[in-house]
Amino acid sequence: MTIHVGDRIPEVTLKRIREGMETLDTTALFDGRKAVLFAVPGAFTPTCSAQHLPGFVERFAEFRQRGIDVFCMAVNDPFVMKAWGESQQVPDGLQLLSDGNGDFTRALGLELDASSSGMGMRSRRFALYVENGVVRETFIEEPGKFEVSSAQYVLEHLPS
Repeated sequence: MTIHVGDRIPEVTLKRIREGMETLDTTALFDGRKAVLFAVPGAFTPTCSAQHLPGFVERFAEFRQRGIDVFCMAVNDPFVMKAWGESQQVPDGLQLLSDGNGDFTRALGLELDASSSGMGMRSRRFALYVENGVVRETFIEEPGKFEVSSAQYVLEHLPS
């Protein structure tokens, strides 16, 4: 089942590296805040590195001015996500989350079989707007597309 507007974010743990390895509970991560979670099929992949993440880096201040936290997630290990963030000059506050085993991606119903490219199970490209742990908007791409989950599109279509 795919996540829908009005659904609560499923409770799963994700990883992140800051001072060290951290385990984050998605309920604690999304409750009590406004957030955009966007997901990419893979760190260091062409569209993800050339367009998707850079768009959110570029527009990060606009999200923050609206009181919205920004999270980027991929089915990659936390070490890859940390290295990708450093290579992309991700600003402090834009958090890169690792869904290394794809548990959160499966719980959202947004998995993508990229086995034909040698990448195994990954996340579809998407963005979710979440308020206090509840999904308020979904921006889910069709496979191979990059249109509705861009930072610009999401900013233009957030509820006022």
